[in-house]
Amino acid sequence: MDVSPADRRIALIVLLGAAVVLGLAPILVRLGEVGPAAAGMWRFAFSIPLLLILTARPGGEGVGRPSKWMALAGLFFVLDLGFWHYGIVMTSVANATTLCNLTPVVVTAFAWIVWGQRPSRMFLVALGLAMAGAVAMAAGADGGQGTNPLLGDAFSLSVALWYAGYFLAVQAARRTAGALRVTLWSTGIGLPLLLVAALALREDLTPETAGGWAALAGLGVMHVVGQGGVAWALGRLPASVTAVTILVQPVVAAILGWVLFAEALTPVQALGGALVLGAVVLAQRSTQKKAGAEPESPAPAGS
Repeated sequence: MDVSPADRRIALIVLLGAAVVLGLAPILVRLGEVGPAAAGMWRFAFSIPLLLILTARPGGEGVGRPSKWMALAGLFFVLDLGFWHYGIVMTSVANATTLCNLTPVVVTAFAWIVWGQRPSRMFLVALGLAMAGAVAMAAGADGGQGTNPLLGDAFSLSVALWYAGYFLAVQAARRTAGALRVTLWSTGIGLPLLLVAALALREDLTPETAGGWAALAGLGVMHVVGQGGVAWALGRLPASVTAVTILVQPVVAAILGWVLFAEALTPVQALGGALVLGAVVLAQRSTQKKAGAEPESPAPAGS
């Protein structure tokens, strides 16, 4: 990756900004005054006009047509947002945001089991730490964080699997299309699926106040700016650096959850969160240090 030091610094600043923006997601879902799946549906609905403008602009890539990989990416993104948004409601903002960032560990484990890419001992240590941290975060909840902390933690943990599938599908789609076109079609395909899910679950589909509408519109802008910033930075920074930097997201979410919703972390949860984040960093370093490295694990991106 031939990038000048100045370009790397700019990319790092953009990535930090994107991580901060993505950290707003669980807060905006809570403030959206609609059901969890409906919040994801509105996130997609408000982001599509912006994505269309960016994709169809003069000199842009153009809208084009969706591929099977874009459709699969849309399906995985629906599962990602659906489970994560329910996790945000059921458990603490910090737990929901931290547990879903196990995606790099999941993808590396997938590569080992399915593709035979054996990880280093450092990665196995990281995997053990991640599992211990996840258990600590689930067991350490004080019972007042969300409507069902244990189930919410399980939903949030499953997001790591769904996002791993999304990432692999996007990787395949990117062989024939640019990032904006892939994002546009995966978002457009996922929109009706989330609407059907919200209707089937009999969720509230529309907010009652202007503040609720503002939060949902903010989700759409956040989707484009946050995911777009990460995608742009990935073209200029190693995936390992991106993976570490994007972990600013759960820190931002935890601070905002404490300020806005009085969700103070218990000591056990704080320890578990530190173990999870440390494990993700360690897993990334282990893949980076492998001689003749295979393609690196993806950076986690807040759903």
